[in-house]
Amino acid sequence: MSHSIQRFLIDPVSMSRIDSAAEASGLSVLSLMERAGQAVAACALRHYPEAHRYAVLCGIGNNGGDGFVAARALREAGADVAVFMFGDVVKLKGAARQAYDALMDDQQYPGCQSLAAFTPQDGDVVIDGIFGAGLSRDVPPEVAEVIGVVERARTPVVAIDLPSGLCGRRGIALGAAFKATHTVTFVAKKPGHVLMPGRELCGTLEVFDIGIPQRIVEAHAGPVRENPADLWERYLVLDDVETHKFKRGHLTVFAGPSHSTGAARMTAIAGLRAGAGIVTIAAPQEAIAVLSATLTAVMVMPIEDQHALATWAHDQRHGTYVLGPGFGDLEKAREFVSLLKDRALVLDADGITAFKDDRDKLFSLFAGNAPRILTPHEGEFARLFPDVHADDALSKIEKAQAAAKSSNAVIVYKGADTVIAAPDGRASVNTNAPSSLATAGSGDVLAGICGGLLAQHVPAFEAAAAAVWLHGEMGQRLGPGLIAEDLASAVRPFEARAGTV
Repeated sequence: MSHSIQRFLIDPVSMSRIDSAAEASGLSVLSLMERAGQAVAACALRHYPEAHRYAVLCGIGNNGGDGFVAARALREAGADVAVFMFGDVVKLKGAARQAYDALMDDQQYPGCQSLAAFTPQDGDVVIDGIFGAGLSRDVPPEVAEVIGVVERARTPVVAIDLPSGLCGRRGIALGAAFKATHTVTFVAKKPGHVLMPGRELCGTLEVFDIGIPQRIVEAHAGPVRENPADLWERYLVLDDVETHKFKRGHLTVFAGPSHSTGAARMTAIAGLRAGAGIVTIAAPQEAIAVLSATLTAVMVMPIEDQHALATWAHDQRHGTYVLGPGFGDLEKAREFVSLLKDRALVLDADGITAFKDDRDKLFSLFAGNAPRILTPHEGEFARLFPDVHADDALSKIEKAQAAAKSSNAVIVYKGADTVIAAPDGRASVNTNAPSSLATAGSGDVLAGICGGLLAQHVPAFEAAAAAVWLHGEMGQRLGPGLIAEDLASAVRPFEARAGTV
């Protein structure tokens, strides 16, 4: 299966459609289950060859069927295996029943025990096949109890598809969930594998191709992806010996008063490093001296009010703006955004907060086709999209998609699992951000990278996706102890791509 297919994030409903389409095309469900279970057994043997016993916990659905196949494969490899079942064996149907019967055909096998009888032993490795990605309710108390027992015993867990109890769509624990050391999934990742806390609950994730054709996957996969470089790299400006600074775009970054210019400086430097040909900080007159003394390649322009901004924006070369980092004056922010309604704009920090009580005004300003990116963290998202944020039935991806549609802007919903969403429904989840990015000023740098790429006429969704990935990549390269100034100076879009793509 192609690398691009494995970048899909396929929700449980879509995965069910893929399974049905595969069966309708003539593929045997049992053959797919056989490949899945064999892959799980191989993972367990590869990572835990020293296990004294593999305790395989199975439910009555196809996830349990994968577990029965894995148990049979482990026994055939000479391992000590015990199978514990949650549910009544008479409820097994179809391929899961066939997989169970194949396991029971071994005359030497003592049979399955009830899940209630399971107690971890020294040297155990748990194979978790109780529930799959489609679980949508809290786990039953009996399963929750077993999850707790396994966690307290610190028994390693290899999960089939998803750790039981983890929601495949939202990435949250449904009452309780196993914390796996390894998870083996099939065809492509689910949102629950990459959204937090699901990503941590899955441990090391392996995606295994069980033979469903690419055409079937693509027909049902939907518009959600992970955020790798190959999603957006073709949109980045390539080296061009005939280029010049105006061709690479002029980015304007707004600053606040003299005592809070640091955020704007980091934003501007990041935008320049990201490739903008010219970057100017537009600031109140009283901040000009501070900025002029601390900047070299970045220019400084006094822009005190709407009239000065209108004059500046009249020059069509001044086409891209970042407003928010360290800006401070919320009323002025609203006025400036109104003037820039037809220009490419990254709205961050104070620029977002300025509209928390007048969201409809912001969304009406964004009704046109100019490229716009909003970069809220959790609190800012809650203030600007309170109804969406409060809807616990939605995943973080679905919340970002809803916000993008209602605002007509690309949303960068920040966090360890940053989601980038476009008004047309496309979304991607970023997974390369290290915890060291949780430092003051880091978001200002991200806004600058977004602005620098927008200035080069990279489409808004691709600019945001690229910026988030590059932000994470630079964070990884700098390592623990980084501060935002390091991050702003380290931005190197083409160097980062060459090292990882």
